[in-house]
Amino acid sequence: MGREVVVMPVATSCGGVVVHDGQVLLLYKNRIERQAGWVMPKGSLEAGETYKQTALREVLEETGVSADIVKFVGKTRYSFSSRRQVIDKSVFWYLMTSDSFYCVPQEDEYFEDAGYYKPHEAYHLLKFNDERRIMKQAVDEYIGLGMQRPVLRNSTNSTYEKGMYV
Repeated sequence: MGREVVVMPVATSCGGVVVHDGQVLLLYKNRIERQAGWVMPKGSLEAGETYKQTALREVLEETGVSADIVKFVGKTRYSFSSRRQVIDKSVFWYLMTSDSFYCVPQEDEYFEDAGYYKPHEAYHLLKFNDERRIMKQAVDEYIGLGMQRPVLRNSTNSTYEKGMYV
C-alpha cells in the first residue's frame, strides 16, 4: 500500500519593519472579532513584483507610509487553514525607514489603528512571536548600523540597552 502524499499550497508575502526616529510602525487588525491584534505591515506578491517591491507596496497600502528599504532582515514561516486546506506561508521581512510619523490604517483590510511605538512597547504589543523576533532583529540591526538610537525608556540604563525586551 502506497502512502498518500499531501501537497500543501504555498504562499509568499513580504513586509516591513518600519522605523522612524527609533520607533516601530505597527497596525491593529480586527477582522470581525477574530485575527485581532497588533501586527507589522505585510502582504502577498503580485505578478511581476520583486520581494522588495511587494514589501514597499504593502507598507504603503496598509499604512500610507512611503518607506525606504535599508536591508533584508529575515524570513518567517507558518501554516494556516483556509477553505479546507492548509497553506504553508513564507514572509520575507525588510528593515525600512520613513521620514515622518504620518500613518493611516487601511480600513478595507480590517486595520483599525496604526502608530509608531518604542521598541519595547512594540515587542509586547505584537501578537505573533515570529514578528516579535523579526522586529527585535531589525531594531538591533538598525542600532548596529548606527542609523540612530531608538527611543528608550526614561532611564539611560534601560533593559532594552542590555539586549532584553522586558
